[in-house]
Amino acid sequence: MKIGVPKEIKNNENRVGLTPAGVFELIKNNHTVYIQNAAGEGSGFFDEDYLTAGAILLPNSEAIYAISDMIVKVKEPIKEEYSLIKKNQILFTYFHFASSKELTQAMIESQSVCIAYETVEDEDGTLPLLTPMSEVAGRMAIQQGAKYLEKPIKGRGILLGGVPGVPPGKVLVLGAGVVGIQAAKMAAGLGAHVTILDINMKRLRYVNDVMPSHVVTEFSSEYNIRRHIKNHDLIVGAVLVTGGKAPKLITKDMLKDMNPGTVMVDVAVDQGGCFETTRPTTHENPTYIIDDVVHYCVTNMPGAVPYTSTLALTNVTLPYVLKIANLGWEKACEQNKDLNKGVNIVNGKIIYEGISF
Repeated sequence: MKIGVPKEIKNNENRVGLTPAGVFELIKNNHTVYIQNAAGEGSGFFDEDYLTAGAILLPNSEAIYAISDMIVKVKEPIKEEYSLIKKNQILFTYFHFASSKELTQAMIESQSVCIAYETVEDEDGTLPLLTPMSEVAGRMAIQQGAKYLEKPIKGRGILLGGVPGVPPGKVLVLGAGVVGIQAAKMAAGLGAHVTILDINMKRLRYVNDVMPSHVVTEFSSEYNIRRHIKNHDLIVGAVLVTGGKAPKLITKDMLKDMNPGTVMVDVAVDQGGCFETTRPTTHENPTYIIDDVVHYCVTNMPGAVPYTSTLALTNVTLPYVLKIANLGWEKACEQNKDLNKGVNIVNGKIIYEGISF
């Protein structure tokens, strides 16, 4: 199969779809891999590395899309790429269709085969291709939140870990999934007081077992959320509905109950966000302020640490890329139920129910 890896063009997206090691494995399986010039430079992988692995370099994305049977990316295609996608071409990437009707319509019209990383699902309900980026984003949520709590950038002026004689900052995490647990772990490591809310008691019991005593679990409800936002300094939105839109857990009217300079980080922004006041931002302009509350809603948070993120992503995507390349997408999905759940749109028809409009 001919596999193409274009350079990502979303704002400050420095990740790349395959590492040189991933290319090497595909070449070993008798496939041809095309890499756009400089596609991996932002992640610390250079053209020479790909050439050594056996890839063929092409000068632009037009050439990549024109020759490839399957496109392996990191982020969803954006408007400039829509017209490059061919009928029956396989696109294997993060799509997050539920948050963009425009993207969904464009992929329907392209008549391509869209297989989404974020809906590939194991038998136990875990999302193996979303998990590593959720781990990165959860940890980054605390790094970024801690930074934006600083006064020069309109935060409360709180040091999350506190110092002797001064209490630590307070972090509220909404959701005890992969993102929430990683955020809680990072915040706890800094010495912050952490409250994590979820409606899944099994997850809360797990958190209670593995986290230190200054991480407190509580059942999630509107009443409890309204109570906690009044005295927490950093709020992390970490709620996921697989393939669907995130619920709005914090509404605009709740902002008035928060202390000025409170920071909200919405990791669920790719799925529409779990704050009513969420709107997508970029690494270039990551924050905005509503009612004295700082919002951080960057849609590709792991893109800020591309070396780590690209390695972590290829670790989990490569086995599926190999299955599709070796067997063709239909046979691969027939033999692998996990991968079959990743099929979102095929030749103009929506397959995945969560994205139906």
